[in-house]
Amino acid sequence: MTNGETITTRPKQKPWMTAEVRMLLRTFRTDSAFRTDTLNDFYAQFEAQNNVAAERSIPPQNDQVLCLMAADVRRTLHGVNPRKAAGPDNIPGHVLRECADQLADVLTDIFNISLSCAMVPACFKTTTIIPVPKKPTMSCLNDYRPIALTSIIMKCFERLVMRHIKTQLPPSLDPLQFTYRPNRSTHDAISTTLHLALTHLDKKGTYVRMLFIDFSSAFNCSSASDWKVELTGFEHLPLQLDPGFLDW
Repeated sequence: MTNGETITTRPKQKPWMTAEVRMLLRTFRTDSAFRTDTLNDFYAQFEAQNNVAAERSIPPQNDQVLCLMAADVRRTLHGVNPRKAAGPDNIPGHVLRECADQLADVLTDIFNISLSCAMVPACFKTTTIIPVPKKPTMSCLNDYRPIALTSIIMKCFERLVMRHIKTQLPPSLDPLQFTYRPNRSTHDAISTTLHLALTHLDKKGTYVRMLFIDFSSAFNCSSASDWKVELTGFEHLPLQLDPGFLDW
């Protein structure tokens, strides 16, 4: 006697739709106060200040534009997390990782053309927004954190360009900056703060005052046009991109 098992494959099934995301979306849909259009309008308000018309910045003819090497692209593809959620293109991470040798040359050409033309393909800019609750009980729209699922190919592109931009940064970054720094976490920041405070309190007749400031939607309220001014302000930065690329 043999037992048969039927496996149903749905053509429109999204690879990023994990059990956790499905549970969050189910919670989101059950609350009539938070509809998709309402959240969309709420997130869109942060773009109201970005009213400066985007202007393409074409590098001078004799200027050397960043040129990526196929070996670097291949190495980046091999480093893709196979469990990373796919973006709107539905290209899973394990495909890019397993086919890195076959895709490296093609993607290198696409990336370099994008850099030389100072344009990012529109399909790379498209994202899937997943509203994730910041806390167990939500009372307002701001209690949802918009998680953007970008194309993994675009993330690889961003990682390659980021490495180049980091080489142009001045060596004056605050040593006590823990955010957006490799191998640093919130726990490191807490441990450092406690160490500094306790070391100071070991001295006789001392006390510590601390001020904690939380900037609400700090990243969302920053202007892309301001980022462009900051990035193009570096001397000898051989990278000219349209303002849309600076959205990341």
